[in-house]
Parts: sequence; structure tokens; C-alpha cells
Amino acid sequence: MGADHSARPVVAGVDGSECALQAVRWAAAEAVRRRRPLRLVAAHTWPSGARVGTPDLGVDPQAVLREVVLGRLATAAAAATAVARDLPVEQVETTGSPVAVLQAESVRAELIVLGDRGLGGFAGLLIGSVAVALAAHAVCPVVVVRGPEPDRMVSRSEPVVVGVDGSRTSEGAVAFAFEAAALRGVPLVAVHTWFDAVVDATMAPLIDWDVLEADEREVLAERLAGWAEKYPDVAVRRLVVRDRPARALVEESGRAQLVVVGSRGRGGISGLLLGSGSQALLHHAACPVAVVQGALAVTGE
Repeated sequence: MGADHSARPVVAGVDGSECALQAVRWAAAEAVRRRRPLRLVAAHTWPSGARVGTPDLGVDPQAVLREVVLGRLATAAAAATAVARDLPVEQVETTGSPVAVLQAESVRAELIVLGDRGLGGFAGLLIGSVAVALAAHAVCPVVVVRGPEPDRMVSRSEPVVVGVDGSRTSEGAVAFAFEAAALRGVPLVAVHTWFDAVVDATMAPLIDWDVLEADEREVLAERLAGWAEKYPDVAVRRLVVRDRPARALVEESGRAQLVVVGSRGRGGISGLLLGSGSQALLHHAACPVAVVQGALAVTGE
């Protein structure tokens, strides 16, 4: 069955970088899985300050810039159709800051897909500012494509990994992860960490660790129960780890094809839109990372 042209699209940000092209190819494959159209968005701002171009020779700098942006979109569209020939692909050239434009796109998107670094990103900068900002502020899930690009001619069997912290804010991440695993026909690894719950190290000798671990396993089971029933064909492996969330998930990312987390973890401060664990994954994961806001994936269509 082909894509539903009236459905919310998978949106990919385009900036002319190789990282963005890798994200576009990932987005094209995901759009096919979800039977959604692909919308390629390239945002730019006009040069300001000093005069750009040579008006006396009839050169219009705005026209030149627009031609460059349209060329980037055409290259991205070719990369997408190379992955999925019959995929409906829309190309959008618009003005504005990439963060503002893509945040507006997130209101009506299935998900936003970005590369981990944009054009001009420094080699030592592990993730671009646009990706961090969108992961914190977008209405829909945001996927930041990281790690080596897989051979698309080979069927993938690596699992989807989801971080489950026992809070309501992780419910959307769990929903998104189950759907992603079902679409791919792969297992789901649900990771729950509990070391961070121990605030005062001086209390450690007084804690019954076996009882605490049993309680944390129960927390994980409760958070997964309804979703496991909704997706009975998804094999689930529960992993309860005495470790920091970010470290455990980064380690699991080396054996996964996608890691899913909520935008804020347990104990997150209301004013902090992106939790420290999510930020660490965006910087260090070995595979694409999906950041899901609240209960969107639960209540969305």
C-alpha cells in the first residue's frame, strides 16, 4: 500500500550537509514504513549587514541564495527517491531560522528527522544546535540520525531500545518505541535504571538492594503491561540496570537500530525542556535517537 497523501508527513530538515542527506535517507525509509509522505524543508535567512553581491552587474544575491537552497532540496529529493522510488516527496524552500521553521512544522508532522550536525558543523561538535533545540521544543517526536549509515540492501535485526523511567513523561516514549519495533518486525529492549534513585551514598549499607531491585522490576512491568498487550507480536526484553540512565542507554545503543527516550526523565525540572539523559544520548549514542515529548505518542493519531 502506498503513502496516504493526506496524512501527516515525515519531515526532514535539509541544509546541504552530508549529515542531513543521511537523515533524509533514514526519513524516506521511515515514511515508507509508516505509509506517510515525505516533506523536505530547507529554511534560510537573507544576508544582512554589508551589501552582498554585485548589483551593478545585475547579480541578485537573494536569487542566487534561493537557487542554492533549491539545489540542496533537489539533491535531497534524489537521495530520498533512491531509497523509495514511489515515495511522495514534497520540497519546501522557506525563509526563517531553521529552529523556528521546523518547530512550526512539528505541529502537523508525524515526526521531524534531522542530521546530528549541520552544514559548517565543527568536527569536535558532537551535535548541532538545531537538533538540540528541536528535540526540546518540537510538538512531535524528533529523530536525530547518528552513527554509521547501514547497508539498506541488508535486512536489519537489531532491536529498538527504549528508556523507561517509571514516570508519566516516559509514556509517550514507550508508545513510540513499541510502534517502531512493530513496524520493523524487531524486538524491543526496555531499559530501566535505578541507581540514580539513591541520593545519599551514606545510606547505601542500610539498603536492601534485592528488595529495591524487585520494586524497580515491578515499576517496569507496570509501565509495559498495556503496551505489550497492544503489540503482542513484539518480543520484549526487560533490562533493569543499577546504573545511570544515560550511560546504560548509550551502551545499549551500540547494539540497537534506534533508541527512544522521553524529553525529560524522572525528577526532571519543569523548566528544563530536555533532560540530561536525553541530551547525553543525542551527543553520544551509536545509532539514531528519537526524543518524544510527553504523552503525544499516546494521544496522537
